[in-house]
Amino acid sequence: MSSSDGETGASELRGRRQKGSPLLVLAAGLLMFAAIVVAAFILLRPTTLRIAVGPSGSSDQQLIQGLAQHFAQENSTVRLSVITTAGPVDSIAVLAAGNADLAVARADEEMPDGTESVAILRKNVVVLWAASSPPPKAPRKPAKSKIKAISDLPGHRVGVIGRTKVNETLLRVILKESGVDPDKVEVTQFNKDQVGDMVKDATIDAFMLVGPVDSKLISEAITTSARVRGEPVFLPVDVSEAIAARHPAYESEEIPGSSFTTSPARPDDKIETVGVNHLIVAPKSLAETTVGTLTRQIFATKPSLAREIPSASKIEKPDTDKDAALPAHPGAAAYIDGTERTFMDKYSDYIWGVVLLFSVVGSATAAFRHFIRRDERKLNVLHRDRLVETIARVRKINSLEELDAVQHEADEILRETLECYDDGAIEETDLAAYHLVLEQFHHAVVDRRAALGGAPANLGRMRAS
Repeated sequence: MSSSDGETGASELRGRRQKGSPLLVLAAGLLMFAAIVVAAFILLRPTTLRIAVGPSGSSDQQLIQGLAQHFAQENSTVRLSVITTAGPVDSIAVLAAGNADLAVARADEEMPDGTESVAILRKNVVVLWAASSPPPKAPRKPAKSKIKAISDLPGHRVGVIGRTKVNETLLRVILKESGVDPDKVEVTQFNKDQVGDMVKDATIDAFMLVGPVDSKLISEAITTSARVRGEPVFLPVDVSEAIAARHPAYESEEIPGSSFTTSPARPDDKIETVGVNHLIVAPKSLAETTVGTLTRQIFATKPSLAREIPSASKIEKPDTDKDAALPAHPGAAAYIDGTERTFMDKYSDYIWGVVLLFSVVGSATAAFRHFIRRDERKLNVLHRDRLVETIARVRKINSLEELDAVQHEADEILRETLECYDDGAIEETDLAAYHLVLEQFHHAVVDRRAALGGAPANLGRMRAS
């Protein structure tokens, strides 16, 4: 290879290296910045869960909307997006169809397989009472025995508030467990806004509502019934414990005296009855971490929310017993039982995976860098070959000026070789081989300068290499 060819090749490689290095650094920087942005976006982005609740304007919807607003105001990790439905049955249908992540429903509703509880919003109780007299101006009818207990209901008609099947099913369970044939009791269902029509219906002798003890609807129905049909006769469910044992969706409850009105006291003493939970449910497939965080947020927000929405004070923790009709979701159970995993418990596998990934990426980067630096290694070989060729040229130089020019060229080669070493393009062994050639070049220059009668002015610089 001629000197001019070597210089041309070295110049091309030098230019390529100077252009490639900044681009490589820029690409690596952009890649790292993008990785940080993506990681931050994934870790800091809140999770939004869709929750089906209804009907519109109900206390359930107001409570869930209040939770959603508090979570948004507090920049909580988990947020709620409210989907309004016609009622619990429709909410469950939306959940079953996969169009919601959560739903608000009663524990005795027909749930999709794998549905579990997150939080109890309230406890509903069954309120059964009988009219003590027919409504005014009602046509006379054959006298019937007075209703004083559930066992007196056969042959009578019961008015039930609520058009869905759950309340009728619950009444049939109560009748059957009380020793009454459900087929001997007629049931007529009414909407919530038809309480007045129900108590004025002369064909109806007993009434049933299901709701929280302090429900405004129940207290108004009792008051209206007392005004239209005489003082109500409350019917206790004496077999409530047996019902709870045989039907896990129900619980044995008591209605305290004066729960509905205080003057006069209605009821005048505590009444045994059946209760059923109204709660937030979620599919078991929903991430444990997400549900655990949601449960923690609900109970952390409960005190402040209760000052705005009193019904929030009734929020309770679900049953963590695995044999429960609707057991707590594993994420909620972990929060309730205090067995939530720490950050390292949850993410140690991921952390080690990331460490391993970085190790692999580091090795790959090193290999890639070695591949990218191949031009610099080739440049170093060209420099070494040029120095070897220059040794022969030095012995034929006839002027000190030309000898100084060759020394300057060697200085440039040395500078670029050291840059290659600093960049990691060449190893110490390559540098040692270059040093050996440089030593031979040095001796040739010293000998030729002595032959031309010149002083070794650049000796110190050459030895510094």
